[in-house]
Amino acid sequence: MQQGTVPESTRSPAPRDDERLAEARRRVAAIKGFYIHLIVFVAVIVSLALLNGASGDPWWVQWVLLGWGIGVLAHALAVFGRGSKLVSEWEKRKIKELLEEK
Repeated sequence: MQQGTVPESTRSPAPRDDERLAEARRRVAAIKGFYIHLIVFVAVIVSLALLNGASGDPWWVQWVLLGWGIGVLAHALAVFGRGSKLVSEWEKRKIKELLEEK
């Protein structure tokens, strides 16, 4: 190592690396949010099914399963589907546009 140079391990990441890191963090947060949603959905549906079965009432839990299940499916498509890529690209363009206004 030459005198006066900064070791690579202490250099700050390039701006492009910062963008990629921010995007990766956003993506991980979205995936984590989906899995939390899925776990809560399963736990609540199982609990409601047990409650519905124990009460002896006519089955109603399937309506909760259907309604909330549609929401979980939409969340999965938003996180893992092609739509998430389109939204991500739109966000980048909009951020760039807003930064250029100032």
